[in-house]
Amino acid sequence: MGSIETEQPLLEEGSIQEELKLYAEDGSIDINGNPPLKQKTGNWKACPFILGNECCERLAYYGIALNLITYLTTKLHQGNVSAARNVTTWQGTCYITSLIGAVLADAYLGRYWTIASFSAIYFIGMSVLTLSATVPYLKPADCVGDICPSPTATQYFTFFLGLYLVALGTGGIKPCVSSFGADQFDDKDSSERVRKSSFFNWFYFSINIGAFGSFGLVLVQENIGWGLGLGIPTAFMGLAIVSFLFGTPLYRFQKPGGSPITRICQVLVAAFRKMNLKVPEDTTLLYENETQDQNSKVAEIRKIEHSDDYKYLDKAAVLSAEEAKFGGFSDPWTLCTVTQVEELKILIRMFPIWASGIVFTSLYAQISTLFVQQGRAMNCKIGSFDLPPATIAVFDCITVLIWVPIYDKFIVPLAKCFTGIDKGFTVLQRMGIGLFLSILGIASAAIVEIVRLGQAETKTAVSLTVFWQIPQFFILGAAEVFYFIGQLEFFYDQSPDSMRSLCTALGLLTFAFGSYLSSLILTVVTYLTTMDGGDGWIADDLNEGHLDYFFWLLAGLSILNAAVYVFSAVSYKQKKVL
Repeated sequence: MGSIETEQPLLEEGSIQEELKLYAEDGSIDINGNPPLKQKTGNWKACPFILGNECCERLAYYGIALNLITYLTTKLHQGNVSAARNVTTWQGTCYITSLIGAVLADAYLGRYWTIASFSAIYFIGMSVLTLSATVPYLKPADCVGDICPSPTATQYFTFFLGLYLVALGTGGIKPCVSSFGADQFDDKDSSERVRKSSFFNWFYFSINIGAFGSFGLVLVQENIGWGLGLGIPTAFMGLAIVSFLFGTPLYRFQKPGGSPITRICQVLVAAFRKMNLKVPEDTTLLYENETQDQNSKVAEIRKIEHSDDYKYLDKAAVLSAEEAKFGGFSDPWTLCTVTQVEELKILIRMFPIWASGIVFTSLYAQISTLFVQQGRAMNCKIGSFDLPPATIAVFDCITVLIWVPIYDKFIVPLAKCFTGIDKGFTVLQRMGIGLFLSILGIASAAIVEIVRLGQAETKTAVSLTVFWQIPQFFILGAAEVFYFIGQLEFFYDQSPDSMRSLCTALGLLTFAFGSYLSSLILTVVTYLTTMDGGDGWIADDLNEGHLDYFFWLLAGLSILNAAVYVFSAVSYKQKKVL
C-alpha cells in the first residue's frame, strides 16, 4: 500500500517534467508573452527568415560598399586618396554605430524591435541614395572631356545623408541579428545547443551569399547606370525587412536584461568608494548572491569563478563592517557581486585579443579600396568584355564559400589527429593562423604591384591582367575564415552571459577602428611622401606612385601585430563558470 502511495507523486512529478520539456526553458517568450512551445516556435523553423534577412541586407550593403570608391571618383570627381579616405571612414562608422544597437537591444528595446527599427532607418537611407543618383537636381553632372564640374552643396549633402543613414541602420542591426538567431535555440536543451553552433556557420555563409550576389550589381552600376545600380539593393533591403517581419509568429524573444554599461560602471564606482578597504585573503568572503544576480534582469546568470588578477576591482565585492552587520546589500553602486566584478575583468582580459583585429581589418579594408584601384590600373578585359575591377573581389566571397566547408569537413578532423582538440584548433590558435595568412595576402598584393609597375615602366602594349590579383584575394579570404569566424566564437564563448550583445558589438568595433586606422595611415603616408612636391606613394595615376611600398608597410604592421597577439594569446586566462 505504501509503495502505491509513493508511486503516485512520482508519476505526477514525471508528467510535470514531461510537460515542462514542451516549452523552452531559457527564459524566452513568444509573441504573446507566454513561454514558447518548442514545436511551434524557434529552432530551425524560425531561422530561414533571419538568414534571409541577413542575406538580403548584406547584398544591399555590399551593393554600395564594393563600388563606392568608383562612384566617389567618377561621379563626385574625388581623388584616389580622398575617395579611399571617405570609403574607409564610412565603413568604420557602419561598425562603430553597432554600440548604439547593442545598448538599445540589451537595455531597452530587445533585439527584435532594435532590428525592426534600424532596418527602417536603413531603408530610408538607401532610398535617399537612389534619389541622389536619379533625380536630375540631385545627380552630379558628368565630365565633359577633361572638365569635371564639382557637385553642388545640395548634391553632396543628399548623397552623404543617405550614406550615413545607411551606416546608422546597418550598425544598429549588426550586433543583434546573429544573437537573435541564437536566441531561437534553447541552451537548456542539448540537441538545440548543437543546432545553435551550426546556426553560426550558416549565418556566416549567408553573409557571403549576399556579398556574392552584390557583384552583379557592380556590373549594373558600371554598364547600365547608378540609378538602377542603387535602386536594386534598395529593393533588396525592403525584401530583408519583409523576410524578418514575416517570421514574427515563429520567433522566441528575450526580454531586455538591463544595460551592461551600467553594470560596468557600478563595479568601477563601488571599487572607488571602497578604495580604503582591504581585500580579504580568503576570497570566499567576497560578496556573491546565492540566488539570481541582484543587478541583472537576465533570467539566469551563471556565476563566474573568482580570479586573482586586477585585485583592485575586488574591492567592489568587499563587505564593509556596516554591510556585514546590518545587511544593506541593495545598493549596487556600493556593493557588487563577484560575478559582476569578474565580468569587467573578462572585458579587460579580452582587450589585447580584441585589439589584434584592428590591424587585421585595416588590411581587409583594402579589398574595397586600394585593391580596386590597383585592378583599375590593370588589364580588365576578357575578350571584348570590360570587367569592372570591383567585381574581382568576388574571389574573396568564393574563397569563403569554399573554405568554410573545407575547414569543417577536412581541416578540423585532420588537425584533431595532431592536437587532440575536438574543434581541431583552439579559438585563439585559429585566429592566430588567420593573422599569419593575412600577412601572406598583403605581401602577395605588394608583389603583384611590383610586377605591374615593372610592366608600366617598360610601356608594354598589353598591361598585366587583373586576374593576377586572384592569389591576394584567395589568401585573404582564407585568413577571413580563420580569423573572423574564430573571433565570433571567441567573443561568444568568453563573454559574460549578461554582455553577449555588447561583446558582439566590441568584435564589430574592430572593423570600425581598422577602417579608421587605414584612413589614418593613408593620410600620414600621403603627407610624408608628398612633402617634396612629388606624387607620393598613392598617386592619382598609380603608375607614378609606389603602391607596393604602402602594401609592404601594412605587411610590416601585421607582423608586429601578430607578435603582440601571440604574446597575449599565450598568457590569456580563460573564463571559468561555476
